[in-house]
Amino acid sequence: MSVATTSAESIDALGGDALMGMAALGKTAAALALVIAIILLCTAALKRVQQQRFDSGARLKVVGSTAVGGRERVVVVEIEDTWLVVGVSGGRITKLHERPAPADRPVVSREASAGFSQRLAKALGKRPSKPGPPSTS
Repeated sequence: MSVATTSAESIDALGGDALMGMAALGKTAAALALVIAIILLCTAALKRVQQQRFDSGARLKVVGSTAVGGRERVVVVEIEDTWLVVGVSGGRITKLHERPAPADRPVVSREASAGFSQRLAKALGKRPSKPGPPSTS
């Protein structure tokens, strides 16, 4: 009887230790998932706040730019109804020319400024179906 009692106690002790280990592992996994979820939520909130900040103060807009050297660029910037042509180099910005913005400038649609993934999804959605082999009915 003493052998049966000892084996039953050892099985309970082993099962209890395994159960305690699994509980600790579950708590650790849940804490890790919570931290990852908080990081993802903070990232999404930060992107939204930054986008709203740039959209609300959209008085300055880069119309176009081109590289003219290794670190030099010519940039056309629109401020209200004025275009500024500026030269940008390593540590210096120089105004090259100023003119009123053209009245017939193209209006950039939301679709044109959409991200690549949205444009790709739209293009794939409107893709014509492949013609099948002609039927012989």
